[in-house]
Amino acid sequence: MNCLGKTIEELELERYKIPTFPKKNFTMCIPSVMKEFDQKHKSVILCGIECHVCVLQTALDLIEQGVQVHVVADAVTSRSQTDRHFGLMQMKHAGACLRTAESVILELIGGADHPKFKEIQKIIKVRSPDTELLTHML
Repeated sequence: MNCLGKTIEELELERYKIPTFPKKNFTMCIPSVMKEFDQKHKSVILCGIECHVCVLQTALDLIEQGVQVHVVADAVTSRSQTDRHFGLMQMKHAGACLRTAESVILELIGGADHPKFKEIQKIIKVRSPDTELLTHML
């Protein structure tokens, strides 16, 4: 089977017992994934590579199924900033919410009373280099 790329080891998916799904299609909405996808979920957070192809096709397929898609803009990439920019813009125009990793993480923990808040706060305080992508989109 000719598969598209593989998941990077740094994500430590095996450590957290998260399955991987080899695919030939650009979208992740493949039968093996959709079988695991709980239709009760109304929203999905997307990140990944080839923003203008794989992330885009996945977002469009999920939006078509009525799922609210949150794309983590600073956690997607493409081989060129132009491709990344237009992939994000197309997802936004299709109805996806463009978010930052920090906003997603803080929304998920809900507040400073979360038991891991201090640990998470240390991580998000480290500034990432500005890609200037978001300022070009405003």
